[in-house]
Amino acid sequence: MLIGVPREIKTREYRVGLTPSSVREATAHGHKVLVETKAGEGIGAADADYERAGATIAKTAAEIFQTADMIVKVKEPQAAERRMLRRDQVLFTYLHLAPDAAQTTDLIASGATCIAYETVTSAIGGLPLLAPMSEVAGRMAVQAGAYFLEKAHGGIGILLGGVPGVAPAKVVVLGGGVVGTHAVDVALGMGANVHVIDRSVDALRRLWVQFGRGLNTVYSTRDAIDHHLSDADLVIGGVLIPGASAPKLITRAHLKTMKPGSVIVDVAIDQGGCAETSKATTHDEPTYVVDGVIHYCVANMPGGVPKTSTHALNNATLPFVLALADKGWKAALKDDPHLRNGLNVWNGKITYEAVAKALGHEFVPVALALG
Repeated sequence: MLIGVPREIKTREYRVGLTPSSVREATAHGHKVLVETKAGEGIGAADADYERAGATIAKTAAEIFQTADMIVKVKEPQAAERRMLRRDQVLFTYLHLAPDAAQTTDLIASGATCIAYETVTSAIGGLPLLAPMSEVAGRMAVQAGAYFLEKAHGGIGILLGGVPGVAPAKVVVLGGGVVGTHAVDVALGMGANVHVIDRSVDALRRLWVQFGRGLNTVYSTRDAIDHHLSDADLVIGGVLIPGASAPKLITRAHLKTMKPGSVIVDVAIDQGGCAETSKATTHDEPTYVVDGVIHYCVANMPGGVPKTSTHALNNATLPFVLALADKGWKAALKDDPHLRNGLNVWNGKITYEAVAKALGHEFVPVALALG
């Protein structure tokens, strides 16, 4: 199979779909890899590094889209990329379709077979291709929140961990999954007063055992959210319903009860955000203010630390890339029910139920695509 790796073109996106090490594995399996020039610059990988790994360097993305059997990316294809997709092509990347009607329409029109990292599952019920970036984003969320809490950056002017005689900041983490767990870890490490809110008692029990009595665990109710948002300095949104739009736990009314200069870091923004007032931002312009509350809603947070993120992502995606290339997409999905859950769009049809429901499209079962 000819595997294509274009350079990412989303604003300030420096990650790359395959590292040179991953390319070497693919070529060892007998596949050809075509990498766009300078695709790996953001992680310190030069074209020569890819060539030594066995790749061929393409001058343009168009060359890759015109010839590759499978496109391996990181972020969702941008409009210019979507126009180049072909009916007989496999796209393997993050898609996050539920809040993105325009992308969904274009992928349907392309006829391509689109497999989303974020809906591939694991035998233990997790999301193995989303988890590495959720780990990164959860840890970055606390860093970003601490930065924008500083007065010079518009915040309330509070040090996350406080100092002797002065109370630390109150950090509220919505969701005790992968994002929440890593946010809690960093926030506690910085000395903050941390409250995590989740509707799963099992998740709260796991976090309580993991972090001990220094963490405040709160069962999620409307009253609990109302209460804890009202005196929070930093709120981190880490809720997720796989493939679906994120629930709006933070309402516009909540903002009027929150402290002026407090910060919301909405890690759920890839799925539409967990605040009613959230809208996607970029690393160039990461924040905006609504009712005195700073919103940080960067849709590709891990792109800010591309070296860490790319290697962590490749550790998880490489086995699936090789399976798709070795067997072809149809046989690979037949053999692996967890990879099968990644199929979102096929032959102009939506094959992931949560996406179809969120956007009002007809849902076609994956079994139809597999014959």
